[in-house]
Amino acid sequence: MDKNGNQSPDRRQFIAQSSLLTGGALVAATPCCAALTSPLSTRPDSEPWFKISLAQWSLHRLLQAGKLDNLDFPAFTKEQCKIDAVEYVNQFFKDKAEDQKYLAELNKRCSDAGVEQVLIMVDGEGALGDSDDANRKKAIENHHKWVTAAKTLGCHSIRVNAKSSGGYQEQVKLAADGLRQLSEFAAQHEINVIVENHGGLSSNGQWLAQVIQRVNMDNCGTLPDFGNFRVSDTVEYDRYLGMAALLPFAKAVSAKSHDFDQDGNETKSDFIKMMTMVKDSGYRGYVGVEFEGSEIPEVEGVAKTRDLLIRCQKELV
Repeated sequence: MDKNGNQSPDRRQFIAQSSLLTGGALVAATPCCAALTSPLSTRPDSEPWFKISLAQWSLHRLLQAGKLDNLDFPAFTKEQCKIDAVEYVNQFFKDKAEDQKYLAELNKRCSDAGVEQVLIMVDGEGALGDSDDANRKKAIENHHKWVTAAKTLGCHSIRVNAKSSGGYQEQVKLAADGLRQLSEFAAQHEINVIVENHGGLSSNGQWLAQVIQRVNMDNCGTLPDFGNFRVSDTVEYDRYLGMAALLPFAKAVSAKSHDFDQDGNETKSDFIKMMTMVKDSGYRGYVGVEFEGSEIPEVEGVAKTRDLLIRCQKELV
């Protein structure tokens, strides 16, 4: 695995096969993956095995209300949230992807604040698995500007969606086709294309693992999210089975949080269990704080999520 979380071909081939097992066999395969080593698994004792970043959506209410500007997001992250790496959401600078002056200013703001730029989450640019060839091509082209923006900002990835329509296997084929074409373009810029479990069949861990395996490109992977496993209004995919299926392809991880108990534990996801799975998978990149709760202020929710991840760092040495 390299500094951007890229799996080596041999490791990727092995764990991809393990990830497509079902039920208990899938969970049983996880420790086997953990036995495989990577260059980043041998870090100095003083260095944590993962770093913490802040997903911009955690502050979406502040941003949408105009109380926080995208250009101020990096400094706010460092000063108010005590986190030194950021994950952007494209809707907060939707018309700036090709504005070189704006991107240069964003680079300067990050440099001044001592903040790392990790990735851009891209929404609203069309379905990469659209059943109409022309629409799928247009969606792919719409994402190109975010690939080049990510390169300009020094990010390692753009996060995309694998939205499609039709039958189960038809959607596998369509989503893989769109992702492959986009990944071929992104590879020219040394950028990863990573897919989040983000509704529909993409929240079915086995389906998304099959899509990524079908794409079969080193720069196409996943961004497993602890909480986004609702396939439909009536179907909820098991979040732990889902993480087990997606972690073999992970190039980023989202630690989704909503509410906390009196001991600081997240009430919907067992963070220790989740982060044990992350560690055992061999992943050694950034883990993004993504607070989506509504009962406490956003900055407080970010702090509680950050502190919970720090506790995981200390307990899972």
